[in-house]
Amino acid sequence: MHTGADVSTGTPGPRPGGADGPDPSGGTLPAVLVFSRTTDYRHDSIPAGVAAFRELGDEHGFQVDATEDQGVFTEESLARYVALVFLSTSGDVLDDTGRAALEGHVRGGGGFVGVHSAACTEPGWPFFGDLVGARFTDHPEIQTAALTVEDHGHPATRHLPPLWTWTDEWYNFAANPRPDVRVLASVEEGRYQGGTMGADHPLVWCRPVGAGRSFYTALGHCEEAYRTPEFRLHLLGGLAWAARLANAGPDDSSA
Repeated sequence: MHTGADVSTGTPGPRPGGADGPDPSGGTLPAVLVFSRTTDYRHDSIPAGVAAFRELGDEHGFQVDATEDQGVFTEESLARYVALVFLSTSGDVLDDTGRAALEGHVRGGGGFVGVHSAACTEPGWPFFGDLVGARFTDHPEIQTAALTVEDHGHPATRHLPPLWTWTDEWYNFAANPRPDVRVLASVEEGRYQGGTMGADHPLVWCRPVGAGRSFYTALGHCEEAYRTPEFRLHLLGGLAWAARLANAGPDDSSA
């Protein structure tokens, strides 16, 4: 069983424990939209990612709706969601109405979470580039490296070791986002082959956007990642921070 709907209707799914089961929020569960539409490269790991978010919702008391229908991006529909997750989206995935609704939602206080190829999404829309924080350019072959966790005060990284060994596509970006974001984790390019950003290569970060919050992780290419406890907690922490969920726990920074 999972919380949430599979289509763009926004119809609430069952509470954890069934229709008559306990509701940890004491009322309506906070709702999260997972959006995974692609018009460019499509990751095989998307179904595993959707399943992971659903399971996290069941375990931690939030509702998850999943869709690839851009029609859900209206001001009215988005108003019910505390956060929007762009899960390995790619290419142009929204029309003008959807773009306006997304921007208004985040600037008005909503949360945004970008996972992996979200950085390859809406390439011609400047606001989306600012929202994600950096634009993807390319990546080397999948390989194992170690991330340097720079910030243990954030819910997405507080559970990770100072050096986190991980296997993924190590994204290169068109520009270093550090001047404009709070960097949570980076990678030393000497630990793997194919980096192009030099001595400072952020991979995970967050930032305020208007009254809202944006969290981005470049990780998440492989299907197995979404079954890995450390990565699931990483996603949960980023989502909880962006959505200001109570189970995010303390954040040692004001960002």
